[in-house]
Amino acid sequence: MLKYLVWLVFFLSVALAAGSVVLATRLRNRYRTELFSSILYFLVFIFTFGFYGIWGQVIIKAFLAPYFEAGIIERFNNISLLLGLPFLVFAWLMLMRFSGEISGRKYKNWHLLWFLMINFAIIIALGFFVAEERSIEPEVLLKYYFICMNFFYTSAASLLIIFPNKGRSLIHAYDRRIIAPGLFIAMLIQCIPLFFYSVSVYAALAFVLTFFAGNAFLPVYFSYGTLMSLFTEEPCRDLSFEEFCRKFDVTPRETDIVREICNGLSNKEIADRLFISLQTVKDHTHRIYIKTNVRSRVQLINLVKEEVHPAR
Repeated sequence: MLKYLVWLVFFLSVALAAGSVVLATRLRNRYRTELFSSILYFLVFIFTFGFYGIWGQVIIKAFLAPYFEAGIIERFNNISLLLGLPFLVFAWLMLMRFSGEISGRKYKNWHLLWFLMINFAIIIALGFFVAEERSIEPEVLLKYYFICMNFFYTSAASLLIIFPNKGRSLIHAYDRRIIAPGLFIAMLIQCIPLFFYSVSVYAALAFVLTFFAGNAFLPVYFSYGTLMSLFTEEPCRDLSFEEFCRKFDVTPRETDIVREICNGLSNKEIADRLFISLQTVKDHTHRIYIKTNVRSRVQLINLVKEEVHPAR
């Protein structure tokens, strides 16, 4: 039974990794922004660590254990984990870069240099500690390294997204309020099974599954969860009113409301003209604001004036 469960988790890991990379690649190819490149690189690095550093442990124990002593297998495991840590560092670097881009911040080259120097210094220190064979088990040390560093960088990224740089966020506040806690909750769900890793193989499998599923959050949300079009495929101008509405995924009913807003009607007047309730108008208007990334009627009207050709 356990053997089949391991194979199931492995195939799910492959599916989640492949699906996430495909979604991120589509986002990068469709939208002209470095934001989705950062997500793609983050996924490549984090899933490389997942297969090399995590599933590598399973492969070593499954295929080499019958031929080598337990001490040698343990050394192989430790070396495999240590060699996988640079992928983890680059994944965290891409996560911080993503959070900086989405919150309107720019990192300079010396920021990235210090980030890499500090993290690789920590990895080297871990390597020396593992080689010394001290009282604490290397596997336990590496486990708490992952928990602490993952908690630190995910928390930092979430805070940057929640508090953009002087209102320069690339996305609407609605999406920021989902992405930031979503990242943090995914991190917590990943780390909780690790505390029981040494006492239960099922906890280890739960960690592996939550690791791959949690890191799929960003591409899945940007592909299916967000209510607005963050970026356009091409910088378009001189659209018709109908093209403008299609560009921002505005529904036919929302299109009627946008038209009446541009005509200067109040919510009550729109409700009377379209024979719908006042609350329905407010709900549609809220969704229109999210999709077009505006915060008021004035901003929406100005956006329509900028995008729509007056002759059409």
